[in-house]
Amino acid sequence: MIEDIQAAIPLGFLLSFRVGPVFFVLLETSATKGFRAGFVLDLGVILADIFFLVIAYFSSFQLLENLSNQPGLYVFGGVILLVYGLTIFFRSDFKEKKPRMVTRSSDYLGLFVKGFLLNFINIGVLVFWLGVIIIVGPSLDNQPNRIITFFSAMLGAYLITDIVKIILAKQLRRKLTRDRILVVKKILGVILIICGIVLIVKGFLPKDQLSIEQGIELIRE
Repeated sequence: MIEDIQAAIPLGFLLSFRVGPVFFVLLETSATKGFRAGFVLDLGVILADIFFLVIAYFSSFQLLENLSNQPGLYVFGGVILLVYGLTIFFRSDFKEKKPRMVTRSSDYLGLFVKGFLLNFINIGVLVFWLGVIIIVGPSLDNQPNRIITFFSAMLGAYLITDIVKIILAKQLRRKLTRDRILVVKKILGVILIICGIVLIVKGFLPKDQLSIEQGIELIRE
């Protein structure tokens, strides 16, 4: 269990730096309305992640059960991550203008709902979680307890990193120039592209080669 948590923490850290509308709204809200408002907004975002994660898990449950007997199904998850990574890498038409949150600082319920909806309307989040589950599921032996532990630790690391972002919101807003944002997006895109290619190759290799389980073990170490 400790090993699963150690492997999940780096992924949670990377997840917190997905650059998109939620990223900028979180910084804007934290800088203008304070820590509590940013934190409540972030809880709504994480609830949407949990919602998509549950959908992705149950929709891919049968797929996970068949991965050990049909390695070619790894290609499916690899293609998902590859396409998602290429989209992030080549797409640079984001808006520099920060979204405005026309909400009173005391309206925490409204902030929570807006955080949830901002993440919920992005279908790419579901695609992302589906790809992650297909990658890590077999390495966790598809055991529900281990999967719950892994993703709880991942989301916990995500939340802690976001709390740091909320505290440093004003400084981060000043330092996040367009060029720096593009660099971050491209790095994340490259990481997802590499993961997708590895997963696709895994589907064409014998079972004892290029083991994803061994990759998870390297992260744990």
